[in-house]
Order: sequence, then C-alpha cells, then structure tokens
Amino acid sequence: MQNRFLYFPEPVWPTESGLEYEKMKLWQAGDQDYQGLISATEAPAPNGTLVLFHGNGGTALDRGFYLKPFMDLGFRVVLAEYPKYGGRPGKVGEKPFVADGLKTVQLAHEQYGEPLYLVGESLGCGVAAAVAKQTSVPVAGIILITPWDTLASVAKSLFPFLPVKLVLTDRYDSIENLQSFKNKIAVMGAERDEILPIKHALSLYDALPEGRKKMWLVKGAGHNDWPMYADAFLFKEMTDFVKEAR
Repeated sequence: MQNRFLYFPEPVWPTESGLEYEKMKLWQAGDQDYQGLISATEAPAPNGTLVLFHGNGGTALDRGFYLKPFMDLGFRVVLAEYPKYGGRPGKVGEKPFVADGLKTVQLAHEQYGEPLYLVGESLGCGVAAAVAKQTSVPVAGIILITPWDTLASVAKSLFPFLPVKLVLTDRYDSIENLQSFKNKIAVMGAERDEILPIKHALSLYDALPEGRKKMWLVKGAGHNDWPMYADAFLFKEMTDFVKEAR
C-alpha cells in the first residue's frame, strides 16, 4: 500500500530524441545503467555543482526546466535519477533511493570537486536530507522545494484513521536527518500546495536549527505549477543564501 501511494516510476529509458530536445545527455552511463542527466552543453560553473533529486512522479528528463535558472547563476546541474525510474534497474524505496543517492553524490564529487550542493523536490527533499546525513562528501548547502517534515506526518494527514506508523516501511524523516547539518538550508513552499499542504513545509522549517535556515513562500502556487510562479530572482535568492556557508 505504501509503495502504491508513494512511488510512480516511469520505466522508459530516455530516448535520443528526447535527450536532444531537452538538450541533455546521460551522466555516468554504462551499457545497462546511468546515474542521472546533465546539460549536453558544457558551461562554466564557478559556483559549483548542484545534485538535484526530483519528486515521485515522472523522471529526471522531465526536470529540464531546472537547468537554465541554475546554470545562468553559474552552477553545474546533475539531475539524479532513481532506481526503477527512467528505465534504470533496481527497486523503489527509501533504502535503495538513498543508497543510490549516496553513490551519485560521491561520483559528482569525484568528477567535479567542491563546492557541491543538494537540491530536493517533494519526495526528493527526503532523499536529499537522508543523503546529507549519511554522506562523507562535504555538502556546502541544501535547497528544499515543496518538502515535507516526515512521511509519517504526511500519511497521517492523508489517512487519519489508519495506523500509518505500522503500515509504513519508509520514514523519510527530514526533521531528524537535517538536525546535524551545519551549513545553510533554503526551504521553498508553495502557498496553495494541494499535494503536500504547506503545513508540512512549515513544520520542517520550524524544526530546523536556528541561524542556518531561510524560507520562501511562493504565493498562489500549487505543488506542480510552482515553476509558473517562480522567477529568476527566486532562484538567485535561494542559491545566494546557501552559498553564504562557503
């Protein structure tokens, strides 16, 4: 039941025409697997590398809209792909996602060096938070877009009459996972989020350590249409904030 409610993997390997249209290419690709996607065009990245973990629907190929605003600000962007998504082998779940995320971050650090930042979107915020806690790679800052506090809290809101803590095998407890993070955390919430009500982003934000956090609330935005309400200034403000840790 948990997996049916939480994961919506799209199992199709990115086509050449799709990659060409989105101006992306496979990253860390072998014959049967790859770790993510990057821009097909090399560009200077004086501000470092962003590893982005997307939400539970679609694939990394659907997140091409992140490339331009972040690359325009001098970042390289790695769109991490999950096991079972985008034609990759593996299984869905917190353990395989976080294990794969740790590998992605390690490979990005080996290839590109520092500084390295994490970006999460929806479910990807939970992955990014867990990776930040467990990785040995220095993470210079984190940006969380439409996050939740804990999976149990979200499930309780959706299914108030079920014993959700007994049903869930995944936790995605971002409150716990981010308690020990020492650098800056930017949180972006959508005011009219119909999938993850804004109370979950606010709960997470309130629980984060003082002095290392800042929140942006995108007025009128929903969970999936927030990019229509966001502008280049929002991306600049969030990245400028997390860069302060350097």
